[in-house]
This record gives sequence, structure tokens and C-alpha cells, in this order.
Amino acid sequence: MTNFLYSYQHFPLYLKPAFEVGFFSISWYSIMYLIAFGMVYLLLKHRIKAGECDIKAQGQKRKTQNESLKLKIGGNTRPKTINIEYLTDFLIYAFIGLLIGARVGEVLFYNFSHYWNNPLAVISPFDPVTHEFIGIYGMSYHGGLIGILIAAFVFTKKYGIDFWDFSDFVIPAIPAGYFFGRIGNFINNELYGRVTEKSWGMYFRDDFLNLRHPSQLYEACLEGVVLFVILWSVRNKKMFQGCLFPVYLVGYAIFRFFCEFFREPEGKLYFSGLFTLGQIFSLIMIFLAIDIIIFKKSKKEV
Repeated sequence: MTNFLYSYQHFPLYLKPAFEVGFFSISWYSIMYLIAFGMVYLLLKHRIKAGECDIKAQGQKRKTQNESLKLKIGGNTRPKTINIEYLTDFLIYAFIGLLIGARVGEVLFYNFSHYWNNPLAVISPFDPVTHEFIGIYGMSYHGGLIGILIAAFVFTKKYGIDFWDFSDFVIPAIPAGYFFGRIGNFINNELYGRVTEKSWGMYFRDDFLNLRHPSQLYEACLEGVVLFVILWSVRNKKMFQGCLFPVYLVGYAIFRFFCEFFREPEGKLYFSGLFTLGQIFSLIMIFLAIDIIIFKKSKKEV
């Protein structure tokens, strides 16, 4: 039992990059990002094949040679139902929005003074002091969320798709991606929890003297698995149509707010040291969800 506990608590220290040659390495975190997008793609593809996506698109779209000929001859301009091709395009938009938004969010929300004094560090994969290749570290969830929302808005406008209908289609699959993202944080030994005396604490590379909460696993469970089960279970319920986005916001915000009590705070604490910046953003998400529900209800009544 003692050997098992020792191995368990030291497990993060055994985790190494997936691929490493000289100064160049590919981390499991990067691979987990790709797996996360792959999982979301498969889930949404399943929804399309199961007939759970009856969304019309009126914008211009790439056409095969036969489709193009058909349109020229028949003049068919009727809206098309969303298909796999649209899904692939959206994930490209979302991936770009996520990367840019998450990085900009990290710069603006968590370490602005550092990046203001070291602007090249925003995009440079090298340490500004040692010039060692370290990759681009630091991605903000809330910045990534804003980036994806902007990408989704641009995508839906371009192809004439209703934003709220499309969000109902996409949202139930999103937490499955977060699960792999948080596992990537765990493997990468980052975003670990606060110091604890509990036996289920773990040692991480940046602090191998103190046991810490494996808060990445807490978040993977709550923000990933539990939230996915909730949203996937209600995805086709009529009462949730048009409201899955605010439901997601509230669910994520509650789980994130709770997990922040175990996660090592990034930056300073606010309101007499009670709340982290992540918790403040979570409260903003809840208020935003309420505003969306009120807005959508008022539109129905008009």
C-alpha cells in the first residue's frame, strides 16, 4: 500500500514529452488539444448522421463539380442543410479562434505587465532570458471562449446560419473536448492545485516538496465528464431548444467556481483574498447566461 501511494503521489513527475529530439519537443498537452478537437468532430458528426442537425445554411459554400453544374442548370438556390463539410469548416474557424483568443486572454487577463515589457514573448517559443526553446505556454480558457464565440459568429454570418440554432448543435459536444484539455494540463504538470495534506495530493515538477491537489483532474471530471453528460442528455429536449448555450455557461461557471478553491490561483486574489480571477469570470458567465435567457424570452414575446 505504501509503494502504491508513493507511486500515485509521484506519478506526474514521471510524465515526459511525447516526442523529444534535442531542444525540440512535442508535449502531450499539444496532442491532447488535437484529440479534443477530434472528439468534438466525431460527436458532431454523429449528431449529423443521427438526424439531429436540421439547420439551414443560405451562404455560399464550396461545391463539387456536379453540384456546381446542377446549380447552373437548375438555378437551385434553396438553403442547404448543414453537413459534414460545413462541420469541418467550422472546426477550422473554431481552432483558429481558440488559439488566438486563449493566448490573447492569457496576455490581457493574467500577466499583462510581463508581456507589456516583453512583447515578443507573446508569440516567441524561446525563453527571453536563457533563449531556451520552451514553446508557447499560457492559454486562458475565458479568452479561448471569447475567441470561439467570435469565430462562430463570423462563421454563422458567412453561411447564413442562425447562431442560436448552431450553438444548440455544437454546445453538447464541447465539454468532451475540455476533458482532454484538462488531462493535457495534468500531463504537462501545469495549472495544478493548492498545497494539501490529503493523501490524494500529488507532487508536480515545479514543486516536488509539497503535495498539491490534482485540480486538473477535478476539472476534467466536472467541467468535462459531468457537464458533458448533462448537456448530451438534454440536447434533444424541446424545453432546452435555443437555450443550451446559457445552460452550458451556468454549468461550466458553477463547476469552475468550485474547482478554483482547490486550484493554485493565477495572479492575485480579489475581494479581501476570497476570490480568484477565474471565479470572478465564472460569476460574469452566470450573469451573461441570465441576460441571454432574458433577451431570448423578450424576443419570443414580441
